[in-house]
Amino acid sequence: MKKNIAVIAGGNSAEYKVSILSGNHIYLEVDGNRYNKYLMILKGRDWHIELDGNHYPVDKNDFSFVLDGEKIVFDFAYITIHGNPGENGMLQGYLDMMDIPYSTCSTLCEAITFDKYTCTNYLNGFGINTTHPVMLTCGQAYDKEAVLAAVGLPCFVKPNAEGSSFGVSKIKTAEAFDAAIEEAFSRCNEILVESFLDGQEFTCGLYKVGEKKVIFPVAEIISKNEFFDYEAKYNAKMSDEIIPGRFSEEITEKIQNMASEVYDILRCEGIIRIDGFVCGDEVVMLEVNTTPGMTANSFVPKMVRVMGVSLRDVITEIIEDKLTKTVK
Repeated sequence: MKKNIAVIAGGNSAEYKVSILSGNHIYLEVDGNRYNKYLMILKGRDWHIELDGNHYPVDKNDFSFVLDGEKIVFDFAYITIHGNPGENGMLQGYLDMMDIPYSTCSTLCEAITFDKYTCTNYLNGFGINTTHPVMLTCGQAYDKEAVLAAVGLPCFVKPNAEGSSFGVSKIKTAEAFDAAIEEAFSRCNEILVESFLDGQEFTCGLYKVGEKKVIFPVAEIISKNEFFDYEAKYNAKMSDEIIPGRFSEEITEKIQNMASEVYDILRCEGIIRIDGFVCGDEVVMLEVNTTPGMTANSFVPKMVRVMGVSLRDVITEIIEDKLTKTVK
């Protein structure tokens, strides 16, 4: 009997629209011959299935919905929500209580990686070369001069828990600091002030199932804006994305080995993507994305295409790996 798969998109963050695009793309790529697939949209307390132009409410008591008088209970959740609650562990916690397997990392891993400050400090303790941001909390006093002395100029100001570069500012002067802080605090109660990295930006996706390790080609990112902001990420004209990137074999190997090590340290599951910079001979990790963008133009689908493999097969592999680990 076919398993019932819910592809969950939406969420409660500024990345809602991007998540919908990711969800629609993954929904198309889930193998309909192997699974009964449904698109679930989640926003706040409104969880519903979208099918043939109709909305069917989800019963959160057992993660099901009713179609033509028949109760359909889901066997698996493919999460494509970027940000809250799909990338901070909240949705995973609910699914754990429902005993429903899902495509992403665990509740703990999601919570750690969503908090950029916690994640970088945690990984740094394992020897991973990371940034060293200063964290500021809304309502608490801070010494502006001391912060800028610690990180230098130019620097970045960003929300601690937000994606797609929302609320991120690159500042070159001390006079621009206050406006950047205000913008970041409008998005999150905790913000980071981070040193500017003078290097080449990269991103690397990967997943592991059983004994199999798949590390995608490393992408090189060249933004035509001041940095790889929201416009550069989602407007193809505003950045060049080179896959595979123009890195030496040695640097490429360093990036991929670092990505694999981070995956294991955090006990990641499913597909993740790690962003960072190459500064001379050093590879510096910036952040970990545990539900990376999965639109047709996102990095991971592009990396998969460059590898010459099918995204549908990758998705099936992840679903089957999780289903076989779940004892009902």
